[in-house]
Amino acid sequence: EGDVPEALGEQPRRLTREQLFTLVATASINFSSMICYSILGPFFPSEAEKKGASNTVVGLIFGCFALVDFLTSLILGNYLTHIGAKFMFVAGMFVSGCVTILFGMLDKVPSGSMFIGLCFLVRAIDAVGFAAAMTASFSILAKAFPNNIATVLGSLEIFTGLGLVLGPPLGGFLYQTFGYEVPFITLGCVVLVLVPVNMCILPKYDSVPSKDSFWKLILLPKVFLLCFTIFSLSACLGFLDPTMSLFILKK
Repeated sequence: EGDVPEALGEQPRRLTREQLFTLVATASINFSSMICYSILGPFFPSEAEKKGASNTVVGLIFGCFALVDFLTSLILGNYLTHIGAKFMFVAGMFVSGCVTILFGMLDKVPSGSMFIGLCFLVRAIDAVGFAAAMTASFSILAKAFPNNIATVLGSLEIFTGLGLVLGPPLGGFLYQTFGYEVPFITLGCVVLVLVPVNMCILPKYDSVPSKDSFWKLILLPKVFLLCFTIFSLSACLGFLDPTMSLFILKK
């Protein structure tokens, strides 16, 4: 008997060059976006308090990021096939890097409503960039790893966790050593450096429009339960962002 023919559609065990570059690019956005998000925790609430923002307003500044991220992801997902996944990915990183630097300049803004308004505006734009990059990255990963997307997404969560872990201590150290501007300028420049790198290494994948409805998907009992679980866990973590540093400083 002859050799058994290789099964159709079977992927090689080793990663191809395109798959490896895709992993590096998506890991970079997971890590950089989370470290930029979490860097505010140790010092921004106290700085905002000096600028006349109440604890409630500080909480809203943190919360507006997630709200705009959620709404923007829904919108950009519908236009992903028209814009292109790679362009949306790179453009999102560029926007996120620029507004991270801008956030570091807000200490120069006069206290009061102008400071608060610009905080909301910059955080909202940052959320748009983050949503664009992450929405595109999910589409790219689904095309690059169609048979093991769950394993790949789970592995990339390592870099998300690293960003959340390293962000607060790094932000606190840079703030204590160099002042308010340096943490944001440093990380913003790092993100901007990653933009041309990802432009070169990230393969171009064509996004295929889906005929399934988002609302039909989210209303499925299992999916709804998972969404509620993620919402609850995120709320528990997000509750600490605007309050923990102020509580520790008072103690």
